[in-house]
Amino acid sequence: MSSARVSRHARTRMMAAVATVCALSATTLAPHAVAADTPMYTETYRPQFHFTPQKNWMNDPNGLVYYQGEYHLFYQYNPNGNSWGDMSWGHAVSRDLVHWKELPLALSHDDEEMVFSGGAVVDWDNTTGFGTKKNPPMVAIYTSAYKNGGKQAQSLAYSTDRGRTWTKYQGNPVIDIGSKDFRDPKVQWYAPTKSWLMTVSLSAEHKVRFYSSKNLKDWDLQSEFGPAGATGGVWECPDLFPLAVDGDKKKIKWVLVVNINPGGIAGGSAAQYFVGDFDGKKFTPDDKGTYTPPTGKVVQDFEGAGFGDWTATGTAFGQGPAAGAVDGQGTVAGFDGRGLANSFHGGDGATGLLTSPSFTVDSPYLNFRIGGGRHPHEAGTVLDGTAPEGTVLADFEGGTYGGWTATGDAFGTAPAGGTLPGQQQVSGFLGDGLANTFLNGDATTGTLTSPEFTIDKKHVNFLIGGGNHPAGSADPTAVELLVDGQVVRSATGKDTEALNWASWDVSDLAGKKARIRIVDDNTGGWGHLNVDHIVLSDTQAARVSQETSVNLIVDGKVVRSATGSDSETLDWASFDMRPYAGKKARIQVVDKNTAGWGHVLADQFTAADKPAKSVVQRADWADYGKDYYAAVSWENAPGGKRYMIGWMNNWDYGQSVPTSPWRGVQSVPREMALRTVDGRTRLTSKPVGSLESLRGMRPATASGVTLKSTSKPLTGPGAKGKALDIEATFSLKDADRFGLKVRTGAGGEETVIGYDTTTQELYVDRTRSGAGDFNGTFPGVQTAPLKAKNGKVKLRILVDWSSVEVFGGDGEAVITDQVFPDPSSTGVAVFAEGGTATLDDLRAWQLGSIWR
Repeated sequence: MSSARVSRHARTRMMAAVATVCALSATTLAPHAVAADTPMYTETYRPQFHFTPQKNWMNDPNGLVYYQGEYHLFYQYNPNGNSWGDMSWGHAVSRDLVHWKELPLALSHDDEEMVFSGGAVVDWDNTTGFGTKKNPPMVAIYTSAYKNGGKQAQSLAYSTDRGRTWTKYQGNPVIDIGSKDFRDPKVQWYAPTKSWLMTVSLSAEHKVRFYSSKNLKDWDLQSEFGPAGATGGVWECPDLFPLAVDGDKKKIKWVLVVNINPGGIAGGSAAQYFVGDFDGKKFTPDDKGTYTPPTGKVVQDFEGAGFGDWTATGTAFGQGPAAGAVDGQGTVAGFDGRGLANSFHGGDGATGLLTSPSFTVDSPYLNFRIGGGRHPHEAGTVLDGTAPEGTVLADFEGGTYGGWTATGDAFGTAPAGGTLPGQQQVSGFLGDGLANTFLNGDATTGTLTSPEFTIDKKHVNFLIGGGNHPAGSADPTAVELLVDGQVVRSATGKDTEALNWASWDVSDLAGKKARIRIVDDNTGGWGHLNVDHIVLSDTQAARVSQETSVNLIVDGKVVRSATGSDSETLDWASFDMRPYAGKKARIQVVDKNTAGWGHVLADQFTAADKPAKSVVQRADWADYGKDYYAAVSWENAPGGKRYMIGWMNNWDYGQSVPTSPWRGVQSVPREMALRTVDGRTRLTSKPVGSLESLRGMRPATASGVTLKSTSKPLTGPGAKGKALDIEATFSLKDADRFGLKVRTGAGGEETVIGYDTTTQELYVDRTRSGAGDFNGTFPGVQTAPLKAKNGKVKLRILVDWSSVEVFGGDGEAVITDQVFPDPSSTGVAVFAEGGTATLDDLRAWQLGSIWR
């Protein structure tokens, strides 16, 4: 299963100490609350041609196998709620990989275990004895995540009725190495040795193991692969399969897919792959050679005794460069020479800034090495965290709740002193106490209500962290403002233990009597809330930076930013300086985080003509978007085809996306191939061909449209919609950027799908795509390398009610992103920026729904 599940919950909280952006609502309804009379599969954001369960949480695809005319899609599923928990295997089947029928729960969690990710096979020769040769059993190989102790081991279940009912094997587990990070088996029949082959992850060690068996019950270890490539997060959901290179069946290569979280190419979760050879026991990746970064003028290398003309404030950076690790720190690697900037002086609790003198931008790129914590800069935050002045309604100091009234068992008899047992580090609160409902874990619930007060100032400010379960949704974790017994304002956390300011404008409620109620009604993942320092003030509190980053500041604003990957090993990063040529700028190394990994490492700032590439950028990715994870492929597909599907979400914000009564969606199944691209063997993908059956009869068309630094809406049937299939070819002229805008409309909403001719990159910009304030890492621009062919760029774009999937070239550049636009935003436009480009040909079909 993807991520450590129970331990993932802990890890996610640790890594997500980015600023807590609080969703505010003026009513009791959450922004994504669904009206009771909304027909199923027509809810706001409900995908129309991607699989979603009718209700509840879904993540990784599991058990992908074809049998008797049906493609089986099992998936990680919570039968009891809309957030991660009670992991079981949901089940759906399809005859064409497009239209899906949801079936009853296949494998359920029980008192002893949750059922994590894995694979499924048809045991044609009945090697297990679970069926007969006339009626071969379908066998699921899954990870048992034991509730007592957290151990993970590999287990079996079987079905003799086409996957409709399942029996867990009495001899489980079949592989047990005593590990808490051993999961996600993918099994296939390996014909040369007439045996079963298992590919399974040692996730925390960044390794994949290969096991062999004659009967699926008794397994022998063959070899290990890794660490290699990107290792910024756990390795999960591995998959190994052969493909012909350029369609030549005499030239077979093996692809090893290793999903990683966090540490993906676009941040957070992603699907990495390796191409190589497999001899039945060992996988050997192709040699990609060594990397040499571009040369340039060194601006700061931290080789002196002090910081030179750079200015340090706070205590985190010490008196000068560090020679490596400092007291209490693990081994630091990846820096050049003798010194580096290291903000671990005083541990993670110390903060500070390191700022360069002003300089004139005169080089195209600024390259540097960065390490430390993964706490990105968030737009709109401030460095000064001073609490606003006003009337303090509660600061939770002094060891009591004062006149506040508690119900239930989540709040205990007194405020918490900080982090509670079993909880990742809580940070961002003031003083020595806060309201923290993690008492005895997420299972506890309750309310805490203030005495009545009069609203006599413009704002109610407070610090909030914890789970994202808005008021008005099922089982909320929320702070509510009550006037005349009604909820008139509410806020929730962002699935992070770091508290940050939220503010309600209450000027329209002046003179009213009110109460504040803190509600924890959630017993699932992130089912708790952290609250502190509630103050009535005429000043609105600004959210405080909790970043560990390197920033480029131009005209007083942060215009470029990079962060570490929760690693003490520094890696290359690069800022594109071209838009700021001739301007004055400063470099600022920022440590404003006091929680886990609350430090930053930096070295070797170099002005260069070309960008340096990180290990992550040099790795190979099945998809360059934010939302393609736990990607695995179907076994036994007809015609030797290799179809792959991924969870269209990201653990950075997966439990916060504004969908209800379901949360979680699968990508469109993709047909995979190996092609030679720029002299290298690359994994490519295209949407499954049967998707075209959803196309309407008459596409919108356009051809020979030349644009110069403008945007032009498309018109005609098929030229607008919430579910579209678009094919377009552009010719390069002298434009800097060109492409299409989809889901355009309300309030300037648009999702931009473009090509940058200078960087030779495909990109998707979802900064104006609609709802995105539920997590600071959601808005942004994703890029994928793509070279034009014969001066042309070819795109295939799938637009659904809450996603875009973009296939560039022959499928060598793919970007998958969720978007949450207003339903009225249905327009499509073609654009060119900074010059001229020509739309040679475009066809756009409206797509029908698979649910009707």
